[in-house]
Amino acid sequence: MTEIIDTFIAPPCHDKIEIVYQDEYLVLINKPSGLLSLSGKNPQNLDSVHYRLAQIFPNCTLVHRLDFGTSGLMVVARNKQINAALNQQFSQRSVTKKYHALLCGHLNNNHGVIDAAIAKKPELFPRMSICEHQGKPARSAYQVIERLTHTLDNGATLPLTRVLLTPETGRTHQLRIHCQLLGHPILGCDLYGGCLLANTEHALRLMLHASELHFIHPISKERVKAYSTSPF
Repeated sequence: MTEIIDTFIAPPCHDKIEIVYQDEYLVLINKPSGLLSLSGKNPQNLDSVHYRLAQIFPNCTLVHRLDFGTSGLMVVARNKQINAALNQQFSQRSVTKKYHALLCGHLNNNHGVIDAAIAKKPELFPRMSICEHQGKPARSAYQVIERLTHTLDNGATLPLTRVLLTPETGRTHQLRIHCQLLGHPILGCDLYGGCLLANTEHALRLMLHASELHFIHPISKERVKAYSTSPF
């Protein structure tokens, strides 16, 4: 069995967490890009969403996570019972999640679905792998918002496509690896080709933002619909 050694040290994140909504049961936040969702085993990676929120809400637990470079909406439970209730919604896929992203190049189709199983491969860590035989089912839908051409300071042009991504499952790195499979990696994605194409190496961040999150409040039973404007 291949031993996984995580050598990643997160640079300091000076951006604050925005609390979008809170009550005695849960907290809705906007996570900044460049902040871990959960503190790592390495003491140098202490700072995280959970670490910061635990100073305010001592019993809080993460219901789901966003990648280090991804910004946007997260729901955090304030006790174990609420965590279990929200986890059930995620497991049953009754939670709606939508993301805005900038993809490298111009997509030919205006919409489509990527259906490709994803597996963990310790020898590739931290990358995931597309594997139909050993992977878990993963399905993502995309819709083109606009095709644009960004002019860089050096005069070079960079074709990009702004898309709305809707993951129907919640696998690790799902949207990032699915966009790579599509042939148009997310700009700024260091693991799946978003920094390899010409003029993409200077992207300031991973251009992926969790812009919508819809779920049922475990106590009030009302549908919560949270929206966050993409910063890019």
